Amino acid sequence: MSKSEPSAGYPTAWSRPSVFYNEYVKYGVYAAILIFVLWSAWAVRPSWGRVVGGIDAASILVSTMFPPDLSPIALERTYGGMVESIAMAFVATAIGVVLSLPVAVMAAENLVPRPVYYVGRGIVSISRALHELVLAIICVVAVGLGPLAGVIALVFATPGFFAKLLAEELEDIDEGQVDAIRASGGNTLQVLLYGVAPQVVPRMVGLIIYRWDINIRASTIVGIVGAGGIGVTLLNSFERYEYDFALTIILAIIAVVMVGEIASAIARRRVQ
Repeated sequence: MSKSEPSAGYPTAWSRPSVFYNEYVKYGVYAAILIFVLWSAWAVRPSWGRVVGGIDAASILVSTMFPPDLSPIALERTYGGMVESIAMAFVATAIGVVLSLPVAVMAAENLVPRPVYYVGRGIVSISRALHELVLAIICVVAVGLGPLAGVIALVFATPGFFAKLLAEELEDIDEGQVDAIRASGGNTLQVLLYGVAPQVVPRMVGLIIYRWDINIRASTIVGIVGAGGIGVTLLNSFERYEYDFALTIILAIIAVVMVGEIASAIARRRVQ
């Protein structure tokens, strides 16, 4: 047999792997995506006149915002709202992480029986299904206006992020270390403490910091629906047409989020 002739049982050419069964399915999916995009654009139906009018209104708004209100009263009101938002984020992160830890274990397929796994994944899905603002509206109706409603909303939203990512980390652990603890007679709690925890603690610390960073941003927004924090002050400033004061609040929110982002990035580098 010559070198140019292919060997029996071996493919003659490499083909790129594809998720589609055949060409018809592939182009059918592409066509469906294109039709959905066109239908979405038609459903929105943006008006050119409205876009032009919005640009004019935005220019008037921006011109009224500058310069920002830096009077002592404005700074005092901004400081009070930001302190409340930061406190909400800390409390919600602490409580949410504690509640998320057992949920993460329940949602790890390699650590629990199948029925428990389904319950854990169900809790994660329910927590992820609703946005913080929607949760804040529900909590405001349930417990009334104020930061308590915002804290409850952020606590409820935490497992959807933290427990999901931690469960994925738990599913990727080295099973040999876990089996060694079991083989030495360790019970379930000892397996989790000595076989599982040492492998995921660095990643868990990073996830806690990341969730705290998210809660800081969310705590500045949920106040718009009356759930405490600087969002209440921001909404009131727009309702009173105090656009220069609104710009002061927006700049304060940006500054706090940037500081939180820098601090969380530094902390994540130290624990990784």
